[in-house]
Amino acid sequence: MAFVIALAGKGGTGKTTVAALTIRYIIEKKKRPVLAVDADSNNCLNEALGVDIHATIGALREESLDIIRSGAERPGGMSMEQIFDYQVQQSLIESKGFDLMVMGRPEGPGCYCAANNIIRKYTDKLSETYPYVVIDNEAGMEHLSRRTTHKVNVLLIISDPTLRGIQTAKRINSLVDELQLDIESRAVIINRVRGDEGEELKKLAVEYGLQIAGIVPQDEEIFSLDLQGKPVFQLPADSAAVKATFDILDSLQIP
Repeated sequence: MAFVIALAGKGGTGKTTVAALTIRYIIEKKKRPVLAVDADSNNCLNEALGVDIHATIGALREESLDIIRSGAERPGGMSMEQIFDYQVQQSLIESKGFDLMVMGRPEGPGCYCAANNIIRKYTDKLSETYPYVVIDNEAGMEHLSRRTTHKVNVLLIISDPTLRGIQTAKRINSLVDELQLDIESRAVIINRVRGDEGEELKKLAVEYGLQIAGIVPQDEEIFSLDLQGKPVFQLPADSAAVKATFDILDSLQIP
């Protein structure tokens, strides 16, 4: 069974950047393949990883519903579940060291829970064939209440260097307890920190009962890549964000 790392946090914390660097860490340090899961309807993990999307779970679900509604003949007499299984396998975006599965934005009302359930099902199913899974969840706490994040070895709660970010981290941490989610350990990363501003926030986080995994400094090289339309996966090994994130992941003793 895979070792699962999930990321959560409010919007704008750089959660997806940390997710991409976590995937890079596993590829470079553990030298094992990773299943990357973009469980955010506003998918952007592919951009951070530098790969193009050719299919999403949301779109595949709509295609399957269209087949059912139209009464079209199914190829080879396959059941809809068999067809969907095949489509999901084909939707995986393959790249060097990782495969990516993307939830995407389903059409119509009331579809998000269904798409989340599908992501959860196939994450569980595919995790049997990958040694590592990294899940980039949507911003906020809805994914926790919908139980998209479950059976997780490490939950990384990403905060920006603001009081609101730490307060959101506290609420996420409390919700994990409230929902009794199957998460072995959790830790907070304070991201985009300038100077000494992270130290006071670390103290506040500890007062809130949060475990701080570490601080990632503001890295101008990330903004430079973004302006050029390049993925953060291309950050040089000596960049501040890469070094800090790798040190944090080392400290978590990921097997």
